[in-house]
Amino acid sequence: MVKYIQNIPANDPLMIPEQREIIDQVIQENKTKPGATMVVLGELQNRIGYVSEALQSYIANQLEVPVSTVHGVVTFYSFFTTTPRGKHTIKFCMGTACYVGGVPQLIEKAKQILGIDIDQTTPDGNITLEICRCVGACSQAPVVVIDDEVLGRVKPSKIPQLMKKVQE
Repeated sequence: MVKYIQNIPANDPLMIPEQREIIDQVIQENKTKPGATMVVLGELQNRIGYVSEALQSYIANQLEVPVSTVHGVVTFYSFFTTTPRGKHTIKFCMGTACYVGGVPQLIEKAKQILGIDIDQTTPDGNITLEICRCVGACSQAPVVVIDDEVLGRVKPSKIPQLMKKVQE
């Protein structure tokens, strides 16, 4: 099966035949390209949705690079995630203007309403909360990004409405 990787969870992409087929196809199509590690990781993040630790080891093995190289890329770039994200992602900008503008209170309100912490997903798999750095909308601080929609001047009293809208 997968060399040198033990105790792979049953729900890991490597253990799901349809996803394993995608993984092997992406690696085969890209392993000789310059920057293959980044290309493969980016494509798998897009198609599978996350890059698990077991998958990182598998990619390293298949590309014949150290696991530390793959892990370094995954942990350096915020685009990558090692756990599945929810159907919807709510990101809180932690740039200086947003931080000073009150985004920590928005985060606390969202955590309270959803019952999850940052970098966690609701049990139904619907919403993931994340922090991001400056989104370039400083004049609109504090900013929340729901999926790809940038919302500015968000007040804590608006968070329940936003959460309800996303949950529907």
